[in-house]
Amino acid sequence: MNTPRNLLSRPWIWGFVAALLVWAVIMAVSGQGGGQTVSLALSLAPYLVLVGLGQMLVVTAGPGNIDVSVGPVISLAGFVSVGTSSATGSVVLGILAGLATGLVVAAVSSVAILGLSVPPIIATLASGLVASSATLVIADGFTALPDPGLRHLLNLRPLGVPLLAIVVAALTVLAVLLLRGTTYGRSLTAIGQNTRAAERAGLPVVRITALTYLASGVLAGLAGSLLATYIAPTPDLGTRYLLDSIAVVVIGGTLISGGRAVPAGVWGGALFFILLDGLVNLVGWSTAAQNLLKGCLVLFVLFLAGGGSRRPGAAPARPTRRPSTTAALPTPANTGGTTHG
Repeated sequence: MNTPRNLLSRPWIWGFVAALLVWAVIMAVSGQGGGQTVSLALSLAPYLVLVGLGQMLVVTAGPGNIDVSVGPVISLAGFVSVGTSSATGSVVLGILAGLATGLVVAAVSSVAILGLSVPPIIATLASGLVASSATLVIADGFTALPDPGLRHLLNLRPLGVPLLAIVVAALTVLAVLLLRGTTYGRSLTAIGQNTRAAERAGLPVVRITALTYLASGVLAGLAGSLLATYIAPTPDLGTRYLLDSIAVVVIGGTLISGGRAVPAGVWGGALFFILLDGLVNLVGWSTAAQNLLKGCLVLFVLFLAGGGSRRPGAAPARPTRRPSTTAALPTPANTGGTTHG
């Protein structure tokens, strides 16, 4: 009798429900079969999921934590990856160069946030502007072409399912295991729930926070490397992924106030937004109208979730450089719910 209530209370379900509804509307409007629509959504969603998983980790770190550099990182990593691959003839080196690009930008953000106490949104915005400037410099006269072998790999569809979707789904499972079964995951959740209590309990708040931003940068760099090969490297390649990466995290059930991450929900949110893009393009909406609709949807979800309000006892303070170890307090109880996968 309680099963339906328990099922509907799981936050990751709603993104998939919304995606299914949009898919049904697309079928009604277009009058065509749904297989091709699903296949296209599964081809594009993995790139957004990669960025969304990194953004999810950052948001889980607590109030005020957000990475607005992911869009510029995607664009810059795309150029760096394709250029390196073309110059060296090695796809592996190209991807590693893209990962390193995201890592460097994230490292700059981390130093500003943790070393200089700059608010995360300002620090990541500044590092993103630097990345955007570097992208424009590299793009001027850029002639390298994506590796055809990697592009072919990205277009493979074993049993009709894109290979990249399978790989990213496996990565999502690893994210669930990371959050549930490792010291890092449990520490990140505790820090997101109450930073001050986590510091007093002796948790390495600075180190965990730094690793979280670095992970976000690496995942954005990977997404940019693959996306630039799948489409083409352009200065605005990652522009749409800033808003979308935040939206899929919120719609997927991750608390905007921190302390609860829902990796599976990122997939639901990504599929919903990819299908929504297809629907609004089908009916002829402009890009501005699409962004307005997405913004309203995010606000609506936040309203339903109580505005992402802080849980009792949560503290928005940024971590200090040297966590206090004078009092060994127990980790606060998970009042925001456990990690769902």
